[in-house]
Amino acid sequence: MGLAKLVLRRLALGVLTLFLVSLVVFGATQALTGDTARAILGKEATPERLTTLREQLGLNRSKTTQYLSWLKGVTVGDLGTSLAQGTSVTSALSFRLRNSAVLVLVAALISVPLSILIGAWSAYRRDRPFDVSHSIVSLTLASLPEFVIGILLIILLSTQVFHIFPAISRIPSGSSAWNQPDRLVLPVLALVLSVQPYISRILRASMIDVLESDYIQMARLKGLKEWTVVAWHALPNGLAPAVQATAISLAWLAGGVVVIEYLFAFPGIGSLYVDAIANRDLPVVQAITMIIAALYIGLNLVADIITILISPRLRTSLR
Repeated sequence: MGLAKLVLRRLALGVLTLFLVSLVVFGATQALTGDTARAILGKEATPERLTTLREQLGLNRSKTTQYLSWLKGVTVGDLGTSLAQGTSVTSALSFRLRNSAVLVLVAALISVPLSILIGAWSAYRRDRPFDVSHSIVSLTLASLPEFVIGILLIILLSTQVFHIFPAISRIPSGSSAWNQPDRLVLPVLALVLSVQPYISRILRASMIDVLESDYIQMARLKGLKEWTVVAWHALPNGLAPAVQATAISLAWLAGGVVVIEYLFAFPGIGSLYVDAIANRDLPVVQAITMIIAALYIGLNLVADIITILISPRLRTSLR
């Protein structure tokens, strides 16, 4: 019952947060400089055509009316019509969203287990050569922006040093990203190298505290095997802070994928987001921003639940 109350409370807070995000998103998109009608028709458009298009798009209505109409559509799954493409936002996003989901999913499936293994082993071998080298490499990668990592990968694996993978990850329209695995390697690797150092360092710090605790020493004094002490007693308690860091990192993947997709010309929501901002395609900008915000909230909720389930101390406190 304690966990159910926590989930319901977090869901209510999530809905409230999304409502506040919708206000910020709508206000920010309305504050963009330029004229949406002129961006669609071009500089040579006549005033009559501009006025007609503004009436068709509802741009001549008050901001409050526009916001309420947009919010009503979002609540029922109607994200509006793309101003640049003339189609529904849902259809414009479907192909791009699937590609981005594949990219983020593959990066998460690689980075999360790898971070847990490296972080736990680095904590267990504290101040040994592996730990020292891991600290140097992880700090170096963590200090580099994701677009710098992507550029270095292109130079290393696509152009100057080795020519193994394509530098541009274009995928034909209608084709799935799963059917072009070679196009996924560099974007996925850039995301993994951007996320993995953060998660592994958080887990390392947490595991060091746990391994030095009294109950771990007691487990060792009882004669338990070392792998049993680490895997069944230390790791579950050390994972709790790392789960929160993982949720933040995975949520960052949804937002950071914008830069990576644009860098590699990958046909996902990131490149669509950049194009929509340039074309003042406000419904697409608003829809993608709301999707990323909902993903942030959902991942944090899942992380809270997992943290409680894997931590004996937190599970006991809810009973």
